[in-house]
Amino acid sequence: MHSFGYRANALLTFAATILAVICAIASFSDTLNSPSPTAQVQVLSINWFQSQPNGNDEVSMTLNISADLQSLFTWNTKQVFVFLAAEYETPANSLNQISLWDGIIPSKEIAKFQIHTSNKYRFVDQGSNLRGKEFNLTLHWHVMPKTGKMFADKLVMSGYHLPKEYR
Repeated sequence: MHSFGYRANALLTFAATILAVICAIASFSDTLNSPSPTAQVQVLSINWFQSQPNGNDEVSMTLNISADLQSLFTWNTKQVFVFLAAEYETPANSLNQISLWDGIIPSKEIAKFQIHTSNKYRFVDQGSNLRGKEFNLTLHWHVMPKTGKMFADKLVMSGYHLPKEYR
């Protein structure tokens, strides 16, 4: 006969193996989901556009952000981190990204939202490169699952322009 310790070890090893297999199947089932989120961002106004004393450009905008991210949620989704970034090119850098707004969406029920806000974080460029600049607003999201690999994606919205003169 086997001792109690041997039987407990076999039982715990079997349970851990079954749990690992169930987690792997759960993680794989999440890859079958094909999310189709939608978003729209309107720049309602440029509150100010100025040159700082150190020569850097700074912009404050009022934004209207509406998005439907419900398709990102499955039974395995814990939460979704979402942020809006302004992306533009300068002579010094081919890609500049500045986060303007972010949020954490904990459930599918509030994943369809509309927010009227000014940029939460400062839109500052190192130098005076923003006058008349064309930029994209990109909504990024990171899906954090209960189990499995985290994934991220984005939706690029183009055609935004900054004024040619300071205000």
